[in-house]
Amino acid sequence: MAAVTNEAAAAAASIEGSATETIEKPLPHKLERKWTFWFDNQSKPNQGAAWGTSLRKIFSFDTVEEFWCLYEQIFKPSKLPVNADFHLFRAGIEPKWEDPVCATGGKWSVTSSGKANLDTMWLETLMALIGEQFDEADEICGVVASVRRQRQDKLALWTKTAANEAVQMSIGRKWKEVIDVTNKITYSFHDDSKRERNAKSRYNV
Repeated sequence: MAAVTNEAAAAAASIEGSATETIEKPLPHKLERKWTFWFDNQSKPNQGAAWGTSLRKIFSFDTVEEFWCLYEQIFKPSKLPVNADFHLFRAGIEPKWEDPVCATGGKWSVTSSGKANLDTMWLETLMALIGEQFDEADEICGVVASVRRQRQDKLALWTKTAANEAVQMSIGRKWKEVIDVTNKITYSFHDDSKRERNAKSRYNV
């Protein structure tokens, strides 16, 4: 009788173990690096406030699952108010010219042809960044979606070393492929933009 009882107990334990394995959640898919979403709403600026005072960190993530959860929950750029900016930057880097990593950098820029196009280019860029699709991934700081009036919505891909033309051209060509645009995209230095608002572009592709 004891033997039967022991066998039953063993069988029950085996079934319980199998059930546990069946309902066990799969391990999250870790990304190569950690990323942070930022939001900046300049639609109602405070008089006299320094630039960047309205910049807010939203959330950091380092798994595929967290990314999609955040993407589904957060507004798409096309739904943002005019003069608002959405940022996705590598964790530890703030989307500011003054950040030490960005200080000697610049940005590739493209103007969107419409709201739906802005959302598409934004998502494609996010997936390319977190999926490490750029050969010079270590050179990239992040991407900014800027909502503006009269079809002037823009995306800007920020990089670290503006003076390295070969690297920037390689990134520009890859980004153009990612967002599927045929028109030229341009690259400007942050240092130039600090000196004059409509700084001339240094590179184009």
